[in-house]
Amino acid sequence: MTDSAISLRGAVKRFGDITAVDGLDLEVPTGICFGLLGPNGAGKSTTMRLLTAQALADAGEIEVLGHSLPGESKQARMAMGVVPQLDNLDVELTCRQILTVFARLYRVPSAGRPAAVQRALEIANLVPRADTIVRELSGGMRRRLLVARGLIHNPRLVLLDEPTVGLDPQVRQELWSLIDTLRSSGVTVLMSTHYIEEAERLADIVAVMSFGRVIAQGSPAELVLAHAGREVLEVYGPPPELARIDELATERGWSHRRSGPAVAILHAESLNGEARNGESLTDELPSGVTRPANLEDAFVALTGELIE
Repeated sequence: MTDSAISLRGAVKRFGDITAVDGLDLEVPTGICFGLLGPNGAGKSTTMRLLTAQALADAGEIEVLGHSLPGESKQARMAMGVVPQLDNLDVELTCRQILTVFARLYRVPSAGRPAAVQRALEIANLVPRADTIVRELSGGMRRRLLVARGLIHNPRLVLLDEPTVGLDPQVRQELWSLIDTLRSSGVTVLMSTHYIEEAERLADIVAVMSFGRVIAQGSPAELVLAHAGREVLEVYGPPPELARIDELATERGWSHRRSGPAVAILHAESLNGEARNGESLTDELPSGVTRPANLEDAFVALTGELIE
């Protein structure tokens, strides 16, 4: 194990015949936002549950903030904040009441609880709603309250499990700003998401998960450059033409994928005007629209999957 905020070595978790986490190795450095990116069923939420000891690994080693799990899970939980995917707020309490209860549960000294509650309300931009009962809050406000609840004890590490799932774009932007604030204040953030834009926008390092394993890891820019290149050529046309382009790309060994009503040819900058095996490809390249490669291109190249 290392001095990383989180270390997993060969972690395995099975549910009957299903292996949700399959020999997972993961290192999360302190002070960054680390994104777990993958479709539903990739093992992201199960990984989060292993880190909180809500699920116990069948094999492997797990260490969180220097504490070995599951034996020292209570100590680890006291030093981390957890924001669950599902809303489990008590709808009959006010924001202030919920935060006060959790300040006590996390053993914030009684003299410091009012200040801790106020700080959490300010971080989540909920001061005007401090005395509003939860059932009267919007979905975005409730999500911010979940984040505030996880920050009440000033944790060194925050786990965010699909933090913006089901939220509209405007509210999602508000949550992104809040996560940015956490990162800039030195808090280590581990965020699972299946929103590629979210990972690209927020994460310093992204680990792409598929079938319970990390299959690639790096900064968003590194992953894009390594697996999709700098440019993508999108070729549009009727289905027969796209089928022909797909066949040509396969024949030529060009990395490509279907992208909506188009075929996207990756690493286009290495094809346009260059010779391969002594033969110019310029005349064979179909006409289309060139655009910068993005993390979705890299993700599909890695996994063969589109995230819905």
